[in-house]
Amino acid sequence: MQPTLFILAAGMGSRYGGLKQIDGLGPNGEAILDYSVYDALRAGFGKIVFVIRKDFEDDFRRVVLSKYEGKVQCELCFQSVDKVPEGCSFNPERTKPWGTNHAVLMGKDLIHEPFAVINADDFYGKEAFQVLADFLRSAEGKKGAYCMVGYRVANTLSENGTVSRGVCSTDENGNLTNVIERTKIEDKNGTIVFTEDG
Repeated sequence: MQPTLFILAAGMGSRYGGLKQIDGLGPNGEAILDYSVYDALRAGFGKIVFVIRKDFEDDFRRVVLSKYEGKVQCELCFQSVDKVPEGCSFNPERTKPWGTNHAVLMGKDLIHEPFAVINADDFYGKEAFQVLADFLRSAEGKKGAYCMVGYRVANTLSENGTVSRGVCSTDENGNLTNVIERTKIEDKNGTIVFTEDG
């Protein structure tokens, strides 16, 4: 069994000022998600599913999907604010996509195998994909088997300003017990601080 990589690429890039998920930054115009796909394929992932917004489908197919034709199975699904579970309501004036949980829900009809979820505009590194692929292969057929790759906050800071991170806590068995969103994290004179520190 080869797991699926589910890439969340529906963001609007409002702070960035454009579609950062498809902007090239590598020596040959590679986007960050291209590095993730490359590392995932080397780790043994066998299918890529992207969730995007319908309004940039043509650009996404031209810039991203065309690179993978004949190399790996790729599928698209679309995140839209009006695609909500039965019984839920939404503000018809909302234009910004819902968050991560909603984006993952959009892939439910395309993904039938163990899968990993990543953001298109984050760099994870090849080791992360190997850990995920190994776990997903070992968990095949098991219900309720989940994992998460975490990073030390100090290794994710920026020299160009503050960052926001979900800070995780685990128990003595390494099981996740809590995730707290911390904002404006930075290193001040060798000490990592965040907004709540004052």
